Amino acid sequence: MPAQQKATNAKPKRMSVAPVKPAKATSKRKDDDDGTEFGDGTDDWMQGKALVKPPDQLDLTEAELKEEFTRILTANNPHAPQNIVRYSFKERAYKPISSVEQLAVHFVLEGNLLHQDSDEARRQKAKQGVAEEKAPVESTIAEADEEKPETPAGGEEPAEGEAEPEEGGAEERAESAEMKGAGRDQKLTNQFNFSERASQTLNNPLRNRECQTEPPPRSNFSATANQWEIYDAYVEELQKQEKSKEKQKVLPTKKEEDRGKKKAALAETQSDDITKVSKVAKIIERMVNQNTFDDIAQDFKYFEDASDEFREQEGTLLPLWKFQYDKAKRLAVTALCWNPKYKDIFAVSLGSYDFTKQGHGMLLLYSLKNSTFPEYSFPTLSGIMCLDIHPRLTYLVAVGFYDGCVAVYNLQEGTNPAYKSTAKSGKHTDPVWQVKWQKDDMDNNHNFFSVSSDGRVVSWTLVKNELVFTDVIKLSIEGAVTEDPEGLHLPTMACGTSFDFHKQVDYLFLVGTEEGKIHKCSKAYSSQFLETYSAHNMAVDSVRWNHFHPKVFISCSSDWTVKIWDHTISTPMFTFDLNSAVGDVAWSPYSSTVFAAVTADGKVHVFDLSVNKYEAICQQPVVAKKKTKLTHIEFNPIYPIIIIGDDRGYVTSFKLSPNLRKKPKEKKGQEVPKGPEVEIAKMEKLLSLLREPGNGS
Repeated sequence: MPAQQKATNAKPKRMSVAPVKPAKATSKRKDDDDGTEFGDGTDDWMQGKALVKPPDQLDLTEAELKEEFTRILTANNPHAPQNIVRYSFKERAYKPISSVEQLAVHFVLEGNLLHQDSDEARRQKAKQGVAEEKAPVESTIAEADEEKPETPAGGEEPAEGEAEPEEGGAEERAESAEMKGAGRDQKLTNQFNFSERASQTLNNPLRNRECQTEPPPRSNFSATANQWEIYDAYVEELQKQEKSKEKQKVLPTKKEEDRGKKKAALAETQSDDITKVSKVAKIIERMVNQNTFDDIAQDFKYFEDASDEFREQEGTLLPLWKFQYDKAKRLAVTALCWNPKYKDIFAVSLGSYDFTKQGHGMLLLYSLKNSTFPEYSFPTLSGIMCLDIHPRLTYLVAVGFYDGCVAVYNLQEGTNPAYKSTAKSGKHTDPVWQVKWQKDDMDNNHNFFSVSSDGRVVSWTLVKNELVFTDVIKLSIEGAVTEDPEGLHLPTMACGTSFDFHKQVDYLFLVGTEEGKIHKCSKAYSSQFLETYSAHNMAVDSVRWNHFHPKVFISCSSDWTVKIWDHTISTPMFTFDLNSAVGDVAWSPYSSTVFAAVTADGKVHVFDLSVNKYEAICQQPVVAKKKTKLTHIEFNPIYPIIIIGDDRGYVTSFKLSPNLRKKPKEKKGQEVPKGPEVEIAKMEKLLSLLREPGNGS
């Protein structure tokens, strides 16, 4: 309460109050209905107050006025959240919090009233010179009422309605009035008849609450966010924002939207119809081909050459289907590879071995179910010199080009390669002669190796949308490339022509060179060779590890020879002269001692070392024209079939006669042992005979 008002209350006799008319009954009643009680008009707070009805006051009927609205007041804050939960490490679950802060502060005012018994009040009294009395409160009040104001020095009395000036100024008068009023044991009235609401409510005691519902299911997961994933997420978000901006800028009319929807629906239905029609057409095409080449299909499935019974150590090759593509004329077959998952599908790469007539190339995938047309065809600007199909993800095909690039085709996508090396990403400077898929790296990225005439063996890793290269080893004529301390020695680079990785030892691989040498290398050593074999007098066309025996590998060359090696010995175990340049050699998947080779004179040579260690058990010409050269050969992993490619773009399939795929004979009362151990023992027996002193190949 302000000091001036306190002073006024202390001296009511000096105030003049104008008479006020009593309020109307209607306003009195409405105020009573609103819940406000007025006194009898004699209270001090009612003085000088006139009740005026506002012009926009609502007129209510008697029934509406008598209607009671009961409200229950609680001490809970309506804005306080009731669903706060916190994680309980003890119970390993989120638990609701029972005690929530309900205090809501609407108004705060710092007061300046002092208790009369406090030390500060006593100090103020002493400062003002008021003696502390021990008389009862009633006498103090009476004495205060009997005090008369002093006349000021000028002899003039204060005007009516003004407060009398006292010595010490207005502050002393206010404080003295406060001290006198503090002694009264009289409670000030309140127009709202206010009482503490907190005393009218009952706060419920806190209780332990338990969650009666089942906790949500939990699962542990972990993920790693790399820089490129974050970058891709930002790029996608930016693209979405740009699309939304474009949509906001260009708002097509309803007619245009309807037309667009109709066109999209028509395109979807047409694409669906095309896929359905293509499926049906492919099935019909295969049925027609099966009827057309019914005799070949019967030979493939049932025919066994009866003449093999009369020649124990010789076999024959039965021609089956011939695969050709009109758009691939005048191109040579540069590589063959069977699909590891679908055993009837094989891939063919087409290019040219005539370096003066280089042009376009082609990647084709054929199926034995349809020999007239390829299942997939991918034309290229440069000739493809090699290829390899991924062992698990068979829709990924790695290829090497004549211009030094490597690429990966995805059969599930379009005709363009999904990955391709460029001059910036470390492509080869010479033709790529072989590519091989390897196991995924530590980050589960796919990778493959390539070898080229520039002397580099490179590892390529598929990272997002690009190929990342790593040079594994660089070939040189003197050995692996090593830097001279003075930096003056420039080694002569060797030209790699072929390579193959060990079937059991992951880090071990062989590299054949144009100089006729074979280097045994390791992925862990990039500066030196484990061993070098002086294998051939001309370029090594192919080198392959045996499928069963871990020590044996085979090589062929244009110097007319095929050699079989034990990698622990620097000299060959077997040497075969085929009287013509050997284009390719391949081990059979069913026997450790059977291999086949193709020569430039158009012949196929099939050897079985367990039957004859000196000559081929089958030597058969497979092309009609004398000038046609055979380039590559591959065994089917399941069926007794080989496919042979030539330099005119044709691929011919042959069936091996029973003598060429002999299995151990069954003895009475004994089971025939099976498994790779038998094949390893069969090859080891041959090698042990050759290792004895006095025996030669």
